[in-house]
Parts: sequence; structure tokens; C-alpha cells
Amino acid sequence: MCDVKEMFDLSGKTAVITGGGGVLAGVMAESLIAAGATVSLWGRGRSAPVSDIVKETADSTGRPEKVHGVTVDTNDKAAVEKALQQTEAEIGLPDILVNGVGGNLGKSSFIEADLDTFEKVLKMNILAGLVLPTQVFAQRWIEASRPASIINMASMASYIPLSGVWAYGASKSAVMNLTMATAKEFAPHKIRVNGIAPGFFIGHQNKALLIEDEASGKLTPRGQAIIDHTPYGRFGEQKDLAGTTVFLASDKASGFITGVTIPVDGGYLVHNV
Repeated sequence: MCDVKEMFDLSGKTAVITGGGGVLAGVMAESLIAAGATVSLWGRGRSAPVSDIVKETADSTGRPEKVHGVTVDTNDKAAVEKALQQTEAEIGLPDILVNGVGGNLGKSSFIEADLDTFEKVLKMNILAGLVLPTQVFAQRWIEASRPASIINMASMASYIPLSGVWAYGASKSAVMNLTMATAKEFAPHKIRVNGIAPGFFIGHQNKALLIEDEASGKLTPRGQAIIDHTPYGRFGEQKDLAGTTVFLASDKASGFITGVTIPVDGGYLVHNV
């Protein structure tokens, strides 16, 4: 019989989470730490210093020795290389990379889409959010003959276009495509690449789009449309991502799984009428 606790035990493993200041990154860090891993949170430090985010995570988990941080812009390959060197010196060569950088900037009709903004969103979600960290980490792992796990952050927009967020949808579709493509390339090196596609979770960037009044819980028309489209009838809660994160990070639990993207969406993708 398999030992279920051992299957999800990440003791001795180290993980890097890019975009470490985000709401979802926070719960992913907490879940990995709860499973025994040591986590390095990478962020640009623009909304809050990385040291503050590290302290918050240390306080919430009660495991300050298990969380570290690096200030880095993952849209700069040389900076990513330097950050990996720093991380390796502090906690050892990571076993797990969570590509958590991503987001959207604005909403418009297609004809009125600003091309400079469009390009920024593509770079944020594809280059900073996947390509550059994956290149740097995979090269280091291959040099070290190190099995590893990469978790990319996809979206509902990877499957179905969402209105008005053209670059976001295009880039998140690319994330799912690149997850499959890199999984095939890295499989001979025992580097697994999978994705998580969160449904609609309340975060810093989308709160104003979904909630009209926090005190009463009144939703915007867009927020209500999402709830009406979600069979579970609610937005995602942060804890909903914890199990999938640990599952994909653990080579004992998902060691023969690569190239898949798992929706965590309350049934959004299976809604029908």
C-alpha cells in the first residue's frame, strides 16, 4: 500500500514562486511550506517590499526558516540568472518552479486596444511569466541532472476568450500551449511541466471589476455574470488552490504526469444551458 502522507510530503524540497506578492502566490507558498518545502518568493517589490511579503508568509505559517525572498524582475534574463544563483546559495538548488508572474492591464473593444499595453501584457504573461524563468531554471537543472517540477499559471481565458481582455486571453492561451510543448522537450530530463488554470478568484487586480460594494457583497454585472456561469455558485477561495499545488509539486504524487493543465474553477468550463 502507498503511504498517502509520504506521497504529499515535500520535506527537503525547495521551491521558487515568481510573482510572489500576489494573492494566489501567497496561498501556494503556504501550501508548499505546510507540506514541508522551503520556499523563495520572487517579486519586483513594487506594491510591497519582498521582505514584507516574506515576513507575512513567515507569520502566517509560523515557519520563518522555511521562507526566503529575492527582489527580481523576471522580464530580465540576466536578473533571473542572478536571482537563481542567490537562491541556490541561500536554500540550495530549487526542485520546483511556480511561474506566478502574470496579469492584465485594462479592458477595451478590440479596435480600441492600445498596442503598447497589448505588448506589455504579452511580455508579462509569456516572457516574464513563463519563458525566461523556465529557460534559466531548465538549463540549470539539465546541467545538474536534477529532476524537477514546473507549475505554470494558466487561466479560464486559456480555454475560452473573455470579453475585452485581448492580450490577456492570447497570452494565457500561449501559456497552456507552452506548458505542453516544454513538457515534451524536458521529459527526457525528468523535468515535469504542468499548469493550473484558476477559475475566478478575487485578487488585487480584478476586485474592482467583480465587486461593486465590499460591505454588502454586491457584485458588478461582470461579477454576477461569472457567478451565474459557475456551477458551484461562488468565486474561488484561496485554499482551493492548495491541494492542486502540492499534488503537482510532488513527484511521488504526480511523477508520471506532465503537459497537463488542471482547471480549478468550480465547474466554470462545464457550464451549459
